[in-house]
Amino acid sequence: RRRIVHWATTYAPSMDWVGQQLREATPFGCQPRYLFRDNDAIYGHGVRAFLDRCGIEEVRTAHRSPWQSPYIERLIGTLRRELVDHVIVFGQGHLERLLREFLDEYYHVARPHQGLDGDTPISHEKRERTPGPRKLISIPVLGGLHHRYVRVAA
Repeated sequence: RRRIVHWATTYAPSMDWVGQQLREATPFGCQPRYLFRDNDAIYGHGVRAFLDRCGIEEVRTAHRSPWQSPYIERLIGTLRRELVDHVIVFGQGHLERLLREFLDEYYHVARPHQGLDGDTPISHEKRERTPGPRKLISIPVLGGLHHRYVRVAA
């Protein structure tokens, strides 16, 4: 299953910053086989050297071809539609808190994903229905922008 394993924000991305993010996203023994990327000059020699050392194959998309990286494009659209379009962001720290809560408390555990047949990236163990009345409890996420739901005995 796909899931977001690392993210970061910055006002001024640089080749050094991208290299550091790759190091943080790929702990020893957990490297992906491929890094799909666009043609930004930020992926310079230092980034390519890191990928070579780690055995990660670099896959470059064609110029102006977002359909070649559909998963990240879909995620960016989801973040815009379901988060950023509904809040006023007061700075980098605020954006990071919003992203952390959205991803950890909603996107990965509560939001149904069409490509996963309505399941979530972190799937839940299917429980047998227990007899008796059950109550559905709503847990607000992001101050009530979204909600998670759990069933408990009434």
